Amino acid sequence: MRALLIDVPKCVGCGACVAACCEQNGLPLEDSAELAPHHYTVVRKLRTRRGEVYYRRLCMHCLDPACASVCPVGALKKTSQGPVVYDPSICMGCRYCLQACPFDVPRYEWDSRAPKLGKCSFCAERLAEGGVTACAQVCPTGATVCGERDDLLREARSRIAAEPGKYVPRIYGEREVGGTSVLYISHVPFGILGLPENLPPEPLPNFTQRALSQIPPLVGSAGLILAGLWWLTNRKHEVARKESAESAREGSR
Repeated sequence: MRALLIDVPKCVGCGACVAACCEQNGLPLEDSAELAPHHYTVVRKLRTRRGEVYYRRLCMHCLDPACASVCPVGALKKTSQGPVVYDPSICMGCRYCLQACPFDVPRYEWDSRAPKLGKCSFCAERLAEGGVTACAQVCPTGATVCGERDDLLREARSRIAAEPGKYVPRIYGEREVGGTSVLYISHVPFGILGLPENLPPEPLPNFTQRALSQIPPLVGSAGLILAGLWWLTNRKHEVARKESAESAREGSR
């Protein structure tokens, strides 16, 4: 499975990845720090005590994506090569994917009469032909590298081990929500890069499946409870009627 390794300290903010993404996908090249239906990846800048920090944001391409699990028509799918791809021709515009994504990535064309979703496609066509993503191909510093996920995890560990005082001792995306196909290593906390740090290591669709699996027994139990309450209520009414009838007969004697 293919993946991207983003090495935050190596990013110089040149924007070559953004330009390559726009060219690859036929998108307008505009200066933006926010993801949008026509901005699949952006480079942001932070000012910290360690100086200026540049970093990319894009779809994380989860190994078990929540967006695909909630899509009722299969417009979002995880491919065997790594990308989570989107088919606008069958999208019904329900926007469940926006709510399900733990990384707040998908963007919706709110101002369009025929709105669709916008997000990074991981250059699925290029990967299918044996190539690398457009952003990785043009990166001049090695801040974005495309390769096999296992190889990139080894590379990330090697870079961290070689400069232990430089990097946060963690690979973001290795285990978050079951793992992602976009991996980060950084010299600043991941939280300030806008990456949530409180995510479980288990894929989010598993939580949904467990909840749904409880519905049949819960419905059955609720049915038994309601049936029992109905019987008790009717039994009380029946007893009350008999007692009332007996009292009436005794009073007539």
